[in-house]
Amino acid sequence: MDEVDEYDVDSALQQALDRLTVVADVNSALASTMDAREGLARTSRLLAQRVGDWCAVDLLAAAGGVRRACTATRDGVDAPAADSARLPPTPVRGDGPLARVLRGAGPVLVTSEDLRSGGGLAPWDAAAAAFIDRHGANSAIAAPLCARREVLGALTVMRGDGHPPLSTDELALVEDVGQRVGLAVDNARLHREVEHVAERLQRSLLPALPGVDHLDMAARYVTSQRTAEVGGDWYDCFKLPGGGTAVIIGDVTGHDLRAAVSMSQLRNMLRGIACDRQEPPEMILHRLDLAQHTLYPTTTATCVYGIIDGPGSGLWHVEFSSAGHLPPLLVTGDGETRYLDQANGLLLGVDTRLPRTSATVALPAGSTLLLYTDGLIERRGEGLDHGMTRLRREAATLARETPDAFCDGLLAGLSQAPADDVALLAVSVPDDAPDPES
Repeated sequence: MDEVDEYDVDSALQQALDRLTVVADVNSALASTMDAREGLARTSRLLAQRVGDWCAVDLLAAAGGVRRACTATRDGVDAPAADSARLPPTPVRGDGPLARVLRGAGPVLVTSEDLRSGGGLAPWDAAAAAFIDRHGANSAIAAPLCARREVLGALTVMRGDGHPPLSTDELALVEDVGQRVGLAVDNARLHREVEHVAERLQRSLLPALPGVDHLDMAARYVTSQRTAEVGGDWYDCFKLPGGGTAVIIGDVTGHDLRAAVSMSQLRNMLRGIACDRQEPPEMILHRLDLAQHTLYPTTTATCVYGIIDGPGSGLWHVEFSSAGHLPPLLVTGDGETRYLDQANGLLLGVDTRLPRTSATVALPAGSTLLLYTDGLIERRGEGLDHGMTRLRREAATLARETPDAFCDGLLAGLSQAPADDVALLAVSVPDDAPDPES
C-alpha cells in the first residue's frame, strides 16, 4: 500500500512539474517575439506537441465574427490549410462548446461523442464533428482568451486516438494558458493602437507639399518598425516671398515624443526665419541655431536647408547649407549620381560661434535632387559608406522615374523593416530646362 501511495505521489508530482514546464515554455514563446501572430503560432505548436495532437486559436474580430488565427499539429508544423478551410466561420451564437466559450462560459472539456451526438447540429458543430472523425480525436478542450474581463477569442486543444483522453488536469492547464495568451493578444492590440496613434501624430506634424511651377516633387515618411514611439525626422518644402522654393530635411536627436515635439518647434521656427529673412542658407541656419540655443538648449538636430531657384536666371540651381546632416544626392536624367557634400557644418545645438557656409550647385535638365534621413541607408553592423553606396546604385536605376515613383522605388529597394524613421523629399527639374553645360 505504501508503495502504491508513493507511486501515486511521484506520478502526481511529475504531472504537476510537466504542467509547470508547459506554462513556462508558453510564457517564453509569447515573450520571445513582438509579432503577435508568431507568438500564437509558437504557442499552438507547443500545445499540440505537449498536451494534445492538434491546437487552434480563434480570435473575435473587431467588426464582428470570428477568424481562425492559427492551427498546429503534433509534428510541429501548421495544420493543413484544408483543415481550416473545411471549418465554416466559428459562431458566437449557438450551443456548441466553442460558441459557449466565446460567450464567456469558461473552459469546456468534451469527448468525441459529445460533439457527434444529437441531430440538427449548427454548421460549425457539424463541421467540427466531421473534423474529429477525420483526425480520430477522442477529446477536446476549449478555453477562453480573456483580458480585462473581455473575451478576445478561444484556444482549442484536441487529442487523438492512441492517447489517453484529455482530463480535468489538462482542463486547468489549458485554462491557464488561455489566460496568458489572452493577455498577450490584448497587449499586442494595445501596442498596435499606440503605434497607430503615434504614427498619426507624426504625420499630422508633416506638411503638404506646395504646387510649384515647373518643379515636380514628392515626399515620404515611414515609421520605425522597431518601436511604437514617434521620432524626430521631418521634411519641409514651401515657397519663399522672394520667389525661390525652400527644401528642408532634418532629424532631431532621439526617438520619443520629446523628439517629435522638438522637431515641430524647430520646423516652425525655421519656416518663420526663412520667410522673414531673405538671406543665404548659412545665415538662416545660424539664426535657427541661435534661437534653438536660447529656447531649447538641450536639443540637438541635423538639418539641410536649401533654396531652389530658376528658371528666371536661365538655369535651375540649388543653394544650400548643411548642419551635420547626410549630404543631398543629385541624380541626373542619365543616371549619374553625386553627393553634394559641400557647405557642411556642425549640428544645430552644439556651438553657435563657429561659422557656417553655403554652396550653389546647378541642377541639370531632368535631374532629381534627393534629401533623406539616415533611416534610409543605415544597417546594423554596417558602415555608413556601404549604405550611401547602395543608395547611389539604387537611385541611378530610378533616374527617369517621377518623384513619386522615385521615392517608392528607394523605399522598396533599401528600407527593409527600418530600425529608424525614414523621411524623403525628392524634387525634379523639367527635361526642357536649360542645360548648365551649354
